[in-house]
Amino acid sequence: MRCRRHHYIVTEQLRPGGRSASHTTEPSMLTQEELKRNVAAAAAEYVLTCVQPDSVLGVGTGSTVDCFIDAIAIHRDRFRAAVSSSERSTRRMQEHGIEVLDLNDVADMPIYVDGADEIDHGLNMIKGGGGALTREKIVASVARRFLCIVDESKLVDRLGAFPLPVEVIPMARASVARRLEGMGGSPMLRQGFLTDNGCEILDVSGLEIPAPAVLESHINDIPGVVSCGLFAISGADLVLVSSQAGVRRMSRTEGRQDI
Repeated sequence: MRCRRHHYIVTEQLRPGGRSASHTTEPSMLTQEELKRNVAAAAAEYVLTCVQPDSVLGVGTGSTVDCFIDAIAIHRDRFRAAVSSSERSTRRMQEHGIEVLDLNDVADMPIYVDGADEIDHGLNMIKGGGGALTREKIVASVARRFLCIVDESKLVDRLGAFPLPVEVIPMARASVARRLEGMGGSPMLRQGFLTDNGCEILDVSGLEIPAPAVLESHINDIPGVVSCGLFAISGADLVLVSSQAGVRRMSRTEGRQDI
């Protein structure tokens, strides 16, 4: 089933507290939190065009996804359940009364919704700032469509300013770090952090990423690497970008559109 196109139009921007910006002669700039809530609301409306009462929704992790969970929760009777990429998102959905299933019990999902730490104009992403990159890749792989939701600060011309997270088996941390240094990176262990899988994360700065899918494959092939935070071999299908001007859509087939 293909998702129906949905046009989400922001007709006015609201000031904090719900006051319309049209009531003042000096429109205020939206905060990053307001931008996240706007794109989360747009994503919730889009997702409702994709799901049926028996559908299972794939849900990622992060602060923008938190806003999406809050926005979709009031429509929880429109889909059957969800699959989550992290314990954090699972708890939030359960608090809203959304049933969360084990991925092993789900064969198909119409759509997976997640954020990104960086995304380029080819819809390649760096993810993993919250440490859930491996589970995010796994859940996304089952969905028919990957919807990425971001504010405009995450859209870049080339990936790499955000350090690339690499999830590693603890005994391989040093050997993987040496291999990453050989690729030109500067890996740093994320202190005091274990993933939901019980693994560690190396945050790698300084990498040149002219070909994201090629680098993703090379890093994933290093023994001891569970997964790296490049999502390029299977990137986003559709992106909603929240800006001061509203929410716009980017897709691999449609290019950029205001919605």
